[in-house]
Amino acid sequence: MKFTVSEIAQMLDGTIVGDDKITIDSAAKIEEGRPGCISFLANSKYESYIYSTQSSAVIVNRDFTPKKDIAATLIYVDNAYTAFTILLEEYQKRIGKQKYGVEQPSFIGENSTTGEGCYRGAFSYIGKNCVIGNSVKIYPNTYIGDNIEIGDNSVVHPGVKIYDNTVIGKNCTIFANCVIGGDGFGFAPQADGTYKAIPQLGNVIIEDDVSIGSNTTIDCATMGSTIIRKGVKIDNLVQIAHNVEIGKNTVIAAQAGISGSTTIGEQCVIAGQVGIVGHITVANNTKVGAQSGLGKSIKKEGLSLSGSPARDLNEHLRSMALVRRLPEMEERLKDLESNRETSDFQERD
Repeated sequence: MKFTVSEIAQMLDGTIVGDDKITIDSAAKIEEGRPGCISFLANSKYESYIYSTQSSAVIVNRDFTPKKDIAATLIYVDNAYTAFTILLEEYQKRIGKQKYGVEQPSFIGENSTTGEGCYRGAFSYIGKNCVIGNSVKIYPNTYIGDNIEIGDNSVVHPGVKIYDNTVIGKNCTIFANCVIGGDGFGFAPQADGTYKAIPQLGNVIIEDDVSIGSNTTIDCATMGSTIIRKGVKIDNLVQIAHNVEIGKNTVIAAQAGISGSTTIGEQCVIAGQVGIVGHITVANNTKVGAQSGLGKSIKKEGLSLSGSPARDLNEHLRSMALVRRLPEMEERLKDLESNRETSDFQERD
């Protein structure tokens, strides 16, 4: 797939300084560029590379002022990072359009329908009474159960398993080997010490513009729905338990785990390996640092938390600073005790 610099600038509402007829055939990091590549500069600590990069074009912020000559053509935009993302999305979209039709063998159940421009890969399975929207891509070795809805332009990557009654919105991406709608972890303890499985009768609802990373699992509700709201972005290897609700535009990094019946607010950031207990509520715009353990509800919006148990970020950082000084403080304490013992001995003499 090739673009001219002029086409790219028009796509990004950018201003060109340099040759607008150069053809771009790939993207690269600014320090690894080669002729025909396009790169971007959004972080000033990488500025030195723009003067030596071999990339043919570089996307930069409108307030960027070069300190010396640059060989590459520049495309000035409002936000270089966002603009580069838009460019990659367009490139991916055009590549994706090459996938269409039905590969064999594949299966689709009775009363199930697919929209225009869909792709169904080999060994994909679609159950009964499913509604698959327009331009949906279902890659090989996927399982889609009964009574499932998938909105327009969504992509289901290889090996994904989607259980019965799941609802998936438009423009969603579910990456390889995810499991959506499997049973929640519900077991009732018995008098004899055994556990009896509690039937999980609910479903999963995933709204529009959601991205779910590889090997993530989202359990169905015991009753009602586990809900992933619009614009949520979930990394690889995340566990979301039954009856959880994730608010709009929240992002969750790898290896986080959210226990059952917890509600996460909008615009939250859950970093890697965070553990969240069940049956709590987390306010909008909460940020939880990596490897933190959240054990109680957060009612005030906009807090930054860290540690296990999680607490105010600044308080946690102060505590960590003190922990680093513990060996030094121990030595000082030993010296004080030694001096006091010497003083007591002298007084007895």
